Amino acid sequence: MTAPSAIADWVIAAGLAGESEIALLDGFCQRVLDAGVTLARAGVLIDTLHPVHEGRAFLWRRDRSGAPELIEYGSTSEGEAAATWRASAFFHMLETGEDKLCIPLAPGRPSGFSRTDAFAAEGMTEYLALINRFAREGAIGEMDCVYSYWMTDRPDGFIGRDVEQIVGLMPSLALAVKCASLTRITGTLVETYLGRDPGRRVLGGHISRGAADRIHAVLWYSDLRGFTRITDDAPPQQTIALLNDYAEAVISAVHEHGGDVLKLIGDGILAIFPYDDGPDAACSGAIAAERALRKGLTKLNEKRAAAGKPVTDVYLGLHIGEVFYGNIGSRERLDFTVIGPAVNEVARIAAMCRSAERDVLLSADFATAAKAAMPVSVGRYALRGVARPQELFTLDRSVD
Repeated sequence: MTAPSAIADWVIAAGLAGESEIALLDGFCQRVLDAGVTLARAGVLIDTLHPVHEGRAFLWRRDRSGAPELIEYGSTSEGEAAATWRASAFFHMLETGEDKLCIPLAPGRPSGFSRTDAFAAEGMTEYLALINRFAREGAIGEMDCVYSYWMTDRPDGFIGRDVEQIVGLMPSLALAVKCASLTRITGTLVETYLGRDPGRRVLGGHISRGAADRIHAVLWYSDLRGFTRITDDAPPQQTIALLNDYAEAVISAVHEHGGDVLKLIGDGILAIFPYDDGPDAACSGAIAAERALRKGLTKLNEKRAAAGKPVTDVYLGLHIGEVFYGNIGSRERLDFTVIGPAVNEVARIAAMCRSAERDVLLSADFATAAKAAMPVSVGRYALRGVARPQELFTLDRSVD
């Protein structure tokens, strides 16, 4: 029989080893069973910092083989989700300040809380709810505690020793789950706000001020057509929704074809396609992303127009060049980005789309590297800040 101290030691070691929340819950429950606790089901929930999900739930069942189930839940502040949350045992505990709540379960005997009656119908006989709260200094956003529930199907419910063991061991599990969640949150935040590759580099330790690599890459700069006119006529909330819709279309196309988005500059987006597999692959990825974007915009504009919302288009400049890629800024505020003449040039190329009456323009260097795309010359243009006029190209849509 596993001793409680051995379970606590395992949780601490697993947490230090960086095990996931799923592995932590599974290993914990298996060891609690070995300790003689008649545990049938368990769940651990923790809020998070994520653009879409409010939190994550990890659900374990003795009668199911394999890893515990992971559920990512959305906002519980409105609609049916809010009603379910307010009827839960956890909400009641937050309102009353309780840390522990034991609820006997029996078919036909209402408990007064959402979900627990359904558990009774499935053969559960007692529901133990726990909240392990963090001190204010240890909270991040809404992540201020770990919720957990524990159920038994033993005819008489948990025995006193079972509850004491779970309550006594839960702080170590809560701390390990918090550590795992913080590691995941860190990765999510840096990749969301810096970009996927910059995020990985920063987490890998590339954070020294002035540390930058010289790389070759395809540079992508896109903007929304007529954005100023649209914002003059639309309220702020509609403007934000429009930016989100079109940014989603651009960013998903770039990511799906091997690019990394580095900057959201108002309605402009700067991205790169590094030469990881050579210039041909980088150029092909950028062209594939542009074509995917056009298809996505067609669907998006149809959807927005049907809802009576303003629609627009995306114009795009593509260029290739050598840039510095890394940390630039002050000691207190760094930015992981690209700098170099090629960055300025791609923005100027994109700005020429209006004069050239095209939705995509390519530099001569890009056109030379992407011959398979059969680019078509649109003439020579003077680019602001560039000494000599440049020949620009566009994509042959008949190839599409």
